[in-house]
Amino acid sequence: QLKLVESGGGLVQPGGSLRLSCAASGFNLAQYKIGWFRQAPGKEREAVVCISSSDGTTYHADSVKGRFTMSKDNAKNTMYLQMNSLKPEDTAVYYCVADRFRSACVWENLQVWGQGTLVTVSS
Repeated sequence: QLKLVESGGGLVQPGGSLRLSCAASGFNLAQYKIGWFRQAPGKEREAVVCISSSDGTTYHADSVKGRFTMSKDNAKNTMYLQMNSLKPEDTAVYYCVADRFRSACVWENLQVWGQGTLVTVSS
């Protein structure tokens, strides 16, 4: 069974940093395109950082460029989202996602996604 489990969410003050982790099981994350989505209260789900093609082209939402970085540790079969200079508008449930063959930037494409972890940015 393909599974992703996020961790690392929580409450952080504006300007602070947080790193989300996402552990994969049942498949080799190194062979998959990966990404992170988020959904804020009352808003549609959006792609935050994701790999869109086999050449590794990575998409960053304009709102997170220069602040969020996605990475992966193949030995641990785990992916990460480093979030810096957090803003209240970054408050959302964050989901890690993966797909073996298609873009990881289109939710409808995805083969597997996590249950989500809540990030709250507030003073």
